[in-house]
Formats: sequence, C-alpha cells, structure tokens
Amino acid sequence: MPKTLHRFSLENQEETEKTYLALKRSLRRRVGFGILWVRCSPAQGNEIITKIKEDIPRKKIDTLALTKSTDNLYDLIAERVKEHENNLDILFITDIDKSLVEYIKPGIGGQGDYYKLDTVPPLLGHLNWQRERFRDNFNLCLVFIVPKFVLKYLIRRAPDFFDWRSGVFEFPSNQDNIETQTQSILEQGDFKKYLDWTPQQRQQKILEIQEIIEEAYQTKDNQAKLWFEIGNIYVADQQDNWAIASYDKALEINPDYHEAWYNRGSALGNLGRYEQAIASYDKALEINPDYHEAWNNRGSALFNLGRYEQAIASYDKALEINPDYHEAWYNRGSALGNLGRYEQAIASYDKALEI
Repeated sequence: MPKTLHRFSLENQEETEKTYLALKRSLRRRVGFGILWVRCSPAQGNEIITKIKEDIPRKKIDTLALTKSTDNLYDLIAERVKEHENNLDILFITDIDKSLVEYIKPGIGGQGDYYKLDTVPPLLGHLNWQRERFRDNFNLCLVFIVPKFVLKYLIRRAPDFFDWRSGVFEFPSNQDNIETQTQSILEQGDFKKYLDWTPQQRQQKILEIQEIIEEAYQTKDNQAKLWFEIGNIYVADQQDNWAIASYDKALEINPDYHEAWYNRGSALGNLGRYEQAIASYDKALEINPDYHEAWNNRGSALFNLGRYEQAIASYDKALEINPDYHEAWYNRGSALGNLGRYEQAIASYDKALEI
C-alpha cells in the first residue's frame, strides 16, 4: 500500500494533499528539461521524495544531496546523469542552502538588511549564467527541495534562474512536525557544541530555527525557548549584540524567563556594558533568588566597575547558596586582593583550591 504523507488536522491534510497531487501531476506529465521548487521541511522533503518514487514508478528518479557548499551544480548533475547512462527523468536536489547560508546576514524582525546586497554567492552566479546549458544538456526535471529562507533568498537574488522554466509548490507544516523539530533543537542545544561549529554552521542553524519560530502552529512558550537558543548561538559566534536582541525577543514573550535575563547579562558583560549587565542579573534574581551563577556574574560585573565591596557581597550570596562554587571563591579572592585585604584573599583562594 503506498505510503501517505503525515497529517495532523483535516484542514492541513487537504492542503497538503492538494499540493502533493499538483506536484505529482506536474512530474508525471513533464517531458524534457524543467525546474521545480518544493518548499517544505527536511522531513517532509524525504516523505515527498519517497512517495513520488512510489506513485510514479515508470519514471527514473534519483536524489542529489549536497553534503557541502558548491559553486558548480552543473558538474554534479552531469555526473549523476552519467551514472544513470543518460536515462534519468527526475532529479531531486536537497541541501542547496549549504551553498547560500554564509551570504545571508543575520536579521531579527525588521532589523538590519537580511540579505547581503553587495555580493552574489558563486552558486547563484553559476546558475544564472549557465541556465541555457542546463536546458540544452539535461533532458530531465530538476526538483529543488528547499526551506522557506532559501526560497525567499532566491526570489530576491536569483530571479532570472528562479523564474525560468519553473514552478513552486509550498507544503504547509503540521503541528506534529513542528513540535518534533522544536524538541529536537531544544534537546540537542549545547553551547560547547556551538563553539566548535564553523560560522556557516551556526548561521544555518539560526536561519532554520527562525523559520520554525515563524510557523503557524508554533506555541508561544516554544518561540521563547527557540529565541533563547538563537541567542546562545550568537554568543558562540561572538555576535553579542544579536544575542541580546534574541534574548529580548524571548523576554517579550516570557518576561519571567530568568535564564534569558541571565544570558542577556552575560552578553552585555562581553560588550563591557556592565551597568546594564547588572540590571539584567537583577531581573534574573528577582525571578530566581537562588540563582548562584547570576550572583557570581553580577559580582564580576561590579568587579569590572571597580566596586569591589559590592562585588564581594554578590560573591558571598552565591556562596551562601552553593558553598562549593569554587569560581565564586576565586573571584572573591581577587576582589579582596584589589582592596589590599591579602590575608582574606588567600583564605578565599584556599577555599577554591580545597574544592
């Protein structure tokens, strides 16, 4: 029995089925060269490819998944066509975003210029200049599976290729799919992992998360958590201003999100905006007075302002909550040393070293 696309609601089911049938009809009737764009999530893309293969068995179908950035799609397609001895009717192409993401500037809401206007990705230049060569040498239909941000980018930056011999099929997301993607992002979120990524990997993840945030079925609670995750990625990318803007978006949705207040304070501290950092830590501590990391970081912001007595008081609060917090003992020792209270500083360092 043919595999069916996953559905959630009747309304969504009807829209998905209508779009799928239109895509299937177009692919079944198409002869010779053509280009189609399918906007959907990666999971939906896999389902669509599988189902098309089942529903159009007489067509020769393959998938080209781009594992890295490329500026020459023609040669990759030619190689795949050669493997099929020029007997290929439909080629699905996925992950084209890997070749575009580094050219998309960060943007939150209406801030900034979301797309770089001064450069054209080599792949887009290649596609624009080689389009007749694609038509003349490939007797097949190219079906690009793309996320929404790629579709928006192509419309703006490669209109000649995008509009040329093409059609667009946009698949709606369903609630189950959005929830699954959201939970996967939140469960896998790891600041240390973000530090190890390349700038392109971090930017691609930010764009993916922003797309999920904007989905119709997304909950407010998850939107706040996802903005928080974007902020963490921006901090790892040393883009603290963007991180602060992301935490602000999370706090617009959930003003009691104490972790967002805390991370916002850390990003402000990275920029040397210590008074504002202290205000952010104070907000976190209003919500969670036992947040010992916030007391410690608040102390460090006071330390950087030369307010050593107040810094020591903050470190003491952190140590009341967690006496084994060796970082606070160390920081306390540094503040005492700056006040010339060296015996007490040594005692604080000794406590850090015991731990």
